[in-house]
Formats: sequence, structure tokens, C-alpha cells
Amino acid sequence: MSAGEESDRQGSTDGLLDRIRLIEDQPLDSRAGAYASLHDELRRVLEGGDRPAP
Repeated sequence: MSAGEESDRQGSTDGLLDRIRLIEDQPLDSRAGAYASLHDELRRVLEGGDRPAP
């Protein structure tokens, strides 16, 4: 993969990989809640994309 492709791929994640790394650095008992919050946020974004803005 070229450097340009890598930067495009990283830019398209909008910080998701950084957020996952932060979660992974947390103690094990905190990770489930952090992943659940991330899941809920991503679900709202994905489901909201199908609806017209009010």
C-alpha cells in the first residue's frame, strides 16, 4: 500500500482507530462499557444516515 493510500485510509476512519486504541489501553473491566458506548454511537450514525434531517 502506498503512503497516499495509507493516509486516505486513516483519514476515512475519523479517529475510530484512535478511540479503539484508547479503549484497549483501559483496564479490562472498563472496556465493555466503552465498547458499548462506541457501538451505540456508531449505530446512531449509521441509522441516522437513512433518515431525512428534521
